[in-house]
Amino acid sequence: MTTTFPKAVLFDLLTALLDSWTLWNDVAGSAERGRAWRAEYLRLTYGCGSYVPYEQLVREAAMATGLAEGAADALEARWLELPPWSGAQAALDALAGRTKLGVVTNCSIRLGRQAAERLRTQWDCVVTAEEAGCYKPDPRPYRQALAALGVTPGEAAFVAGSGYDLFGTSAVGLRTYWHNRVGLARPDGAPPAALERPTLDDLLPWLEGRLS
Repeated sequence: MTTTFPKAVLFDLLTALLDSWTLWNDVAGSAERGRAWRAEYLRLTYGCGSYVPYEQLVREAAMATGLAEGAADALEARWLELPPWSGAQAALDALAGRTKLGVVTNCSIRLGRQAAERLRTQWDCVVTAEEAGCYKPDPRPYRQALAALGVTPGEAAFVAGSGYDLFGTSAVGLRTYWHNRVGLARPDGAPPAALERPTLDDLLPWLEGRLS
């Protein structure tokens, strides 16, 4: 796999670039309830096989974890409040013009596009689970983004926000920087990232081959 500067860098959106945790927790009423809601949503996502509407899974997860009726609607109503993590826009600005930039996100087309626009970046591609017909870590969303950008896995890199991405990027052959902002445990059986950090500060040095 190449260690030269990549021709394309792909990003997870809702955890690697945007702080979706805070919004989910706020809508749920507490960090504990927000984490439980998010965990149930992830369980449904990774077990559904072919694409099931994102909004439906969010609603089912809210009901399963005992949240008030209307929690999923409240989350969607506040979707445009999703804040970028500190350092996210600066990292993207540093890459703009040097490489192609893309998003691979577990989301519907509508909400995925809206979330991508929370960043002041000219994306070369935005691939959603709805378009790919399945959710990550199935290899297909990553491969669809690579094909859209006209690059091979060895010519690209991926920035993950969740350890579950490591299953998919490993299967595809994408070297991966895990922006583990909230200190998540690596899922059982997931391969390690090439580099795991709590911020995006080391992303550019890593892409330039100055960190390993």
